[in-house]
Amino acid sequence: MLVVHGLWLAGGRLALWAEDSTLPERPPGRPGRPPRERPHPFAAAHTALAEALGESATTATTGIRPLTLPTRAGAPVESPELVRAEPAAPGRAAVTLVPWRVPTLEYDADDALPLLRTIHRDTGLPGAVPGAGPRHLAQLAEFALDLVARGRTLPGLDGDRAVWRPLLTGADAGWARALAMALPPAVKAASPGPADPSGPDGVEPRLGAAELVADALDRLTDAAARVALEGVRLTEARRGTGTDAAVRGWLRALTGRERTVAGPPGALAELDRELRGWQRDAAGGAVRACFRMVEPAVGDDDERWRLEFALQAADEPSLVVAADRIWAAQGELPGLARHLDAPEETLLGELGRASRLWPGLETALRTAMPEALDLDSEGAHRFLRDGAPILHAAGFGVLLPSWWQRPGARLGARVAARTRTAPGTVAARSSLGLESLVDYRWELALGDQPLTEDELKGLAALKTPLVRLRGQWVEVDPKRIAAGLRLLRSAGEMTVGDLLRLGLELGDEPDALPVLGVTADGALGDLLAGRAERHLAPVDEPPGFRGTLRPYQKRGLAWLSFLQSLGLGGVLADDMGLGKTVQILSLLARDEGTGPTLLVCPMSLVGNWQREAAKFAPELRVHVHHGAERPRGPEFTAAVRDADLVVTTYSIAARDAADLAVIEWHRVVVDEAQAIKNAATRQAVAVRALPARHRIAVTGTPVENRLADLWSIMDFANPGLLGAAPTFKKRYAEPIERHGDDEAAQRLRRITGPFVLRRVKSDKSIISDLPEKLEMEVLCNLTAEQASLYQAVVDDMLARIESSEGIERRGLVLATMTKLKQVCNHPAQLLRDGSAMSGRSGKLARLEELLDEVLAAGEKALLFTQYAEFGNMLRAHLSARLGREVLFLHGAVGKAARDELVARFQTDAGPPLFVLSLKAGGTGLTLTAANHVVHVDRWWNPAVEDQATDRAFRIGQRRAVQVRKFVCAGTVEEKISAMIGEKRGLAARIVGTGEQWLTELSTSELRRLFALEAGAVVE
Repeated sequence: MLVVHGLWLAGGRLALWAEDSTLPERPPGRPGRPPRERPHPFAAAHTALAEALGESATTATTGIRPLTLPTRAGAPVESPELVRAEPAAPGRAAVTLVPWRVPTLEYDADDALPLLRTIHRDTGLPGAVPGAGPRHLAQLAEFALDLVARGRTLPGLDGDRAVWRPLLTGADAGWARALAMALPPAVKAASPGPADPSGPDGVEPRLGAAELVADALDRLTDAAARVALEGVRLTEARRGTGTDAAVRGWLRALTGRERTVAGPPGALAELDRELRGWQRDAAGGAVRACFRMVEPAVGDDDERWRLEFALQAADEPSLVVAADRIWAAQGELPGLARHLDAPEETLLGELGRASRLWPGLETALRTAMPEALDLDSEGAHRFLRDGAPILHAAGFGVLLPSWWQRPGARLGARVAARTRTAPGTVAARSSLGLESLVDYRWELALGDQPLTEDELKGLAALKTPLVRLRGQWVEVDPKRIAAGLRLLRSAGEMTVGDLLRLGLELGDEPDALPVLGVTADGALGDLLAGRAERHLAPVDEPPGFRGTLRPYQKRGLAWLSFLQSLGLGGVLADDMGLGKTVQILSLLARDEGTGPTLLVCPMSLVGNWQREAAKFAPELRVHVHHGAERPRGPEFTAAVRDADLVVTTYSIAARDAADLAVIEWHRVVVDEAQAIKNAATRQAVAVRALPARHRIAVTGTPVENRLADLWSIMDFANPGLLGAAPTFKKRYAEPIERHGDDEAAQRLRRITGPFVLRRVKSDKSIISDLPEKLEMEVLCNLTAEQASLYQAVVDDMLARIESSEGIERRGLVLATMTKLKQVCNHPAQLLRDGSAMSGRSGKLARLEELLDEVLAAGEKALLFTQYAEFGNMLRAHLSARLGREVLFLHGAVGKAARDELVARFQTDAGPPLFVLSLKAGGTGLTLTAANHVVHVDRWWNPAVEDQATDRAFRIGQRRAVQVRKFVCAGTVEEKISAMIGEKRGLAARIVGTGEQWLTELSTSELRRLFALEAGAVVE
């Protein structure tokens, strides 16, 4: 396996190099060789790197680069992503930074952009795993593309080169700073070298993090702008002289890959001065003009509005100095002294710059010392509506009356709806739904003040855009009044879905007649008015439920029942460990007999749902739909007829979509709903198309990476509620993710809030209700490859055990046990072939799902395994998949290094995951930074496992600790776990010496113990 690393070189190029896990850890070079001549011992050669990069390698040039890398005992330290078949034993020597030479493939920015975009889109590289460096640079490339798409760029000159530069203000500037702070050290590991004659003494300079990110963003933005302008000509190919020729040459060089501008040096210098002056106008400086709109005083018959001028510190908006003070002070302004020397000149310059954007200011500039501009109501309205947004977008300060932004300052509409059931009666279960019809009529209002048709006509007759009404200023738009009069005369019917969108997106269309409120009768009205809590009083466990629900779980059951009564779906997004499964099972037990429920989950959770249903709702008839022999067509229909709960997997739901679609499902539940976060995948499309009266999505991480995840999950629960995906992206995802738009975020919370129930363990009302240590057994299924290997081991070893005796037989039994446990962990552990890890192990798939939730919650986890080689494989795989450093402690780690690992993990900013071998990490450590413990494979000695768990569950731990013990269903692991569970009091005697007791079992007992049971493999 190759791990590709990325560098950004001072000359504006991307350099890639790779570590090769198949290369032996050979000696790094002859002693005494100069540092710059030492080759990196396991860096991939040019040919291997080119083969791994595929077609993108054809645009690269080869190079040899000196890198300054962490080094221990004369050899470079392996990156966390590198996977070796055997774990490397860490030395005891200190880590130092030493230069090493590596073969590189290097790209200019034009060729780097598509390669980095490929990495960002998770399509990866053909034959390699991208490390932290390329992933970070891919984020920069995506940022550059977004800046170009939003027009946040400026054209300019860099010597004799035409360039596009990013315009970074506000949230964009903050994002650029965040990217600089998050820069992986490996990206700037390039040592100064004789590659760029522009550096001192012909040596390429080394860039700091901020300089490197700025340079990379400049180059990638320039490349992205040229992609966007492909095929566009900015000027005609006419001849000219002097400055005219320079301008035409510059415009031609702003497109295509040729950036050099031909022209006389003096003309280029003049063009550069003009461009820099224009760009200063666009970008602004440390001090900016500020405009304050002052409304007429009460009783002012003249009703003159006043637009006052001031200067404002760009980095300290509260520092505002009015123009009259500036002219009176004659340069003595202590508050602005650190920002500028000549405030009068700055004010005039800023007002001149603003007048180019809003010509209405030119009148004030005709005076020698402009202080303000007097306006009538129409002029004030034009500034409020058009001028203020333009000036604000250009970076000027704008202070407006508080009422202007309130909905009550504008004419709006209200909808009064009535459901088609008698008021005051309880709606029949599922009597409503998004497609159900309600009757409605329109009302018009100014804020909370209802208006009659006569009042509207009176406002229209005033012929003025700003009116003082009932003590407050309001905007009167003739077009909105006309639209309002038409609405008053309309009534009709609409779907519940349309009504919800109206009620939850209040004021979402500022240029249209806004919807100020929606009212309805009954439970639907409570949902719209935010009074759903009256329906969420805790309910007792239903008769068919065998268990005790905690108070917050009873509220969850009430919430699910409330949404179901309206025919609406929901997202149960409780934090992991809060019992989402039992809340769903209690709902199923409550609704027993109303129709079949289809539950779709990952393969690794099928066994868990089957067993939890048997434990908590034993009266439910459960049918597990999976495996090659699963019923199809009429047989499947018959099986569903005899079931209350049908459990299947996402992949089967996609394959058997036609069979599933013919059933009239009462309810469809998707567990680990982040599996449908990518809306375009086959399984997401199939699951969303399933017909059901009620839909529930269950997930601990409703938003993993992008808001598009939330759209896909919500579109399953309540189809169409958030609109089409492109509309959602434009309205919510881009404003929130890219620009930090708080208003858009509030609108999204308002529309999704009623349908998402999320409780977290950090909430004291929840935490106080949890036990200090919650232990659970997590059943995982084997993949087909695992099952095949498992059966091969059993067949081979049982034949050998039958023909042996004494010490040899006992040794074979223990060897069989070890091999079977390795198969249950991962085929690559048994085969020791260094093969890929993804998609081949049920345990690993379940572990990845769990760790996604742990990281999303900002928490930490300990992962115990009894096999050091598997621990090393886990560390490498998880580090590469999750993009986080993963610590690893095993027996070969010395005391100093062990103490360093523990200290780093215990800090708040330390790595969130710690893999430990059970023998090395099971005792003597305090690791209370973690509140999750996972026993990936079992030692079968409860005392030993408890000791390991106590690394986190000990004095100093302030949070509830969740302990998960992974067991493969239908295998020897599950059978031994059952034996321990049945005889817990005798556990020390049964398994007190590890697995030695197995050696005394007869061959027939061993055959039953090792046999692979039906249901071990889901698909």
